[in-house]
Amino acid sequence: MRRLLRFLAGVGLGALGLGVYLHTVGVGDVLDRAAAVTLSALALVVLLVVLEGLADGIGVWASVRPLNGGLSGPQSVQFALAGDFFDILSPAGPVSSEPIMAQFIGATTGTSYSEALGVRGVAKYVKSGAQLLLSGTLGLAVLTGQANTRSLLYVLAGALGAVVVVGLLLVAFRSVLARGTVAVLTPVVARVSRLYREEPHDRATVAGAVRRLQRRVGEFRGRPGLLGLVALGGLVEQLLTATALWVALGGTGQTAALLPIVVLVPLPQAASVVPIPASLGAYDVLLSGAIAVVVGVPVVPATAAVLLVRSAAIPFGLGVGGVCAAFMRGWRLGSGPPAAAD
Repeated sequence: MRRLLRFLAGVGLGALGLGVYLHTVGVGDVLDRAAAVTLSALALVVLLVVLEGLADGIGVWASVRPLNGGLSGPQSVQFALAGDFFDILSPAGPVSSEPIMAQFIGATTGTSYSEALGVRGVAKYVKSGAQLLLSGTLGLAVLTGQANTRSLLYVLAGALGAVVVVGLLLVAFRSVLARGTVAVLTPVVARVSRLYREEPHDRATVAGAVRRLQRRVGEFRGRPGLLGLVALGGLVEQLLTATALWVALGGTGQTAALLPIVVLVPLPQAASVVPIPASLGAYDVLLSGAIAVVVGVPVVPATAAVLLVRSAAIPFGLGVGGVCAAFMRGWRLGSGPPAAAD
């Protein structure tokens, strides 16, 4: 009941913020501009949104591969879409699906929760890092007027390489990170476990879980190709989302350059720190405002374009993602195998 109230409160707060923003911009102007988009442009936006959801399966497949052979291609897409579903519905806001998905991944691959959370944590870092590196480097290229096909290819290759290098450095210092993680998490886990256990989890239990997580994270050290695939999947998602926004802007009658939109796509993810389901309102305001300022289009068509893309993405994530989530194994806690002894 408490989660439902948090979800409803989050949706209400997000809708209120979006409503105030639209009222300031001009609700009628935004709706008129969105309604003027041609059916062909709208169909292309929907197609790009669907492809972006499917592209997430690349990173899921690569990240879960070390867990007893991982998932098949169709299963990876299923888990990616289910993750979108949980990101939208979670009372804690988006980018909160990984702890939920770890339960299902562990049950499906026959591994433990901590192992599944470990590999998905690595994937989340690599994906976000690749997108931010692309945005930063490409942003500099755009500002200096050096953006062209060849430089874009260099940026893509550089982003992939840099993320792999930093990831390997984190793996190399995993022992120091593990000790710090155990020290921080032990009192938290002990307090939380008192709510449902007579004997709360102690430091040894936390250390065992961290060792299992660490062991799985360490497996990427000798498999940089998997990290590259995770980064590649994130960059493909970024390009598809930017293209969907670019097409939506064109549908509203605005001509805009694609590269600045590519730069902007990951930046509104900062809205995910606000515990609002799907970052409703916060994400829309940040992205439409950034497009208006950086790309140089009026705020009304920028807002209309963002709302068109979100109007396709959220129902797709809820509908198709919800069906994918319903058919996953692991809904019953503890349905996975027992944790391996350390």
